[in-house]
Amino acid sequence: MINVKAISINGGKALLVSAFFMFVSLLISIAEEYDSAFTPLLISLIITTIVGAFPFIFVRNAPLLSLRDGFLTIILAWLLSFVFGMLPYVLWGGEFTLVNAWFESVSGYTTTGSTILNDIEALPKSLLFWRSSTHYIGGLGVVVFLLMVMPSASPYRVKLTNMELSSLSREGYRYNSSKVVWVITSVYLGLTLTSTLALWASGMSLFDSVNHAFSIAATGGFSTRNLSIGYYQSDLINFVAMIFMAVAALHFGLIYAVFVTRSFKPLKNPVVLYYFSSIVVMTLIIAVSLMTEGSYTSWGKAFLDSSFNVVSYMTTTGFAICDNATWPFIAGMILMLAGIQCGCSGSTTGGLKVDRVLVAFKAIGNEVRHRIHPSSVSQVKMGGHYLPDSTVSSVFMYIVVYVMVIFVSIIAVMMCGSEPVEAVSGVISSVGSVGPGLGDVASLDNYSMQPVMSKVIFTIDMFLGRLEIFHVLIVLSFIFKSGR
Repeated sequence: MINVKAISINGGKALLVSAFFMFVSLLISIAEEYDSAFTPLLISLIITTIVGAFPFIFVRNAPLLSLRDGFLTIILAWLLSFVFGMLPYVLWGGEFTLVNAWFESVSGYTTTGSTILNDIEALPKSLLFWRSSTHYIGGLGVVVFLLMVMPSASPYRVKLTNMELSSLSREGYRYNSSKVVWVITSVYLGLTLTSTLALWASGMSLFDSVNHAFSIAATGGFSTRNLSIGYYQSDLINFVAMIFMAVAALHFGLIYAVFVTRSFKPLKNPVVLYYFSSIVVMTLIIAVSLMTEGSYTSWGKAFLDSSFNVVSYMTTTGFAICDNATWPFIAGMILMLAGIQCGCSGSTTGGLKVDRVLVAFKAIGNEVRHRIHPSSVSQVKMGGHYLPDSTVSSVFMYIVVYVMVIFVSIIAVMMCGSEPVEAVSGVISSVGSVGPGLGDVASLDNYSMQPVMSKVIFTIDMFLGRLEIFHVLIVLSFIFKSGR
């Protein structure tokens, strides 16, 4: 039997998290002399609060979560957030049709950062803040917000912690569930505060700094400006944003260890080295292509723009400082590769994660050596210890499923009427939670002109990518078995 009581209570908690940020957005609307989003936010707040509080009034003594119930809780928490998160958009109107509002909500909570808005600056500040808040909620994770309000001894906490984090993510959190939540939250809040202050000191307004800091910490990409970071035309702001984006894509457990030990030694591991090496190599390739193709005349400008874009795509943040739609083909392909590989496990980034890619490369190398020297040890070694064969197998399985999702989605999107460039890049960006693609959905463009069904498929891909696919497949298998 499905534990409806426990699932509904935790689903209600997820909605109350969103309701809190709606309330803050409402206060901003009041401060802005009751801007045009006041009524939409007020109605959304009332509805979300009532529905979120409902289980606490009528549900008593919910039994413990089972494995199945835990996965259902995670899925429900995200879906409820998507649905109620779109209410302020729908009620405000403008460019927000029902499908567009759904797209913006899913893109926000999954920290994808894709948008359907042609004129972001037309939105009132309160709605812009709500839009950024969906990033912030989704970046930390709806489930992690739930864990924050659970008692440390609760069996719910243990189960949901283990389900929310992938096995590779947990490698860097050698603590109990209560400590894991503390580590994730403290690093997340620390990144938010420091990036806010740094951007503010660099010349952004305080409001813009907070909103962009939300996006940086969540590696989301929503901006308050039509031209994204490029609006400010400041090399200092570009550099500050790039540094914090790169840091936010590191494993939060490693960042925490750096501050606890007051040493950079925790960052001296193969995953981090591979992560930064990838950024350097990709930047060099793109910069050279920009100069050889005549797209740029200055090496300094070529390196700055290429490094920012590589970091933006690889961290799945999706900020822009220039229009990369006109870049050479090779540059676009490198950016797509960055959007497939992405950052480290245990961070807010999407994609395959550099951990899995490095494990796959090492496993392939070991297999080649083993075939040449049959007596050699073929077990994969990472960071001074050997990985179990089951972990390596799960990595390859995930990569296979990930590629299959991309392949099927590309075909489906093209059948809906999207052009090949937009279909391929849009799907890769959606599954990887990157945001911008290539062509008409490049860094300074948006998804407004994509067919309605393409937008729906993109949101499904965002959801699958954010939950790392298998959580959704597990729930679908439960549903299928119960229906038989």
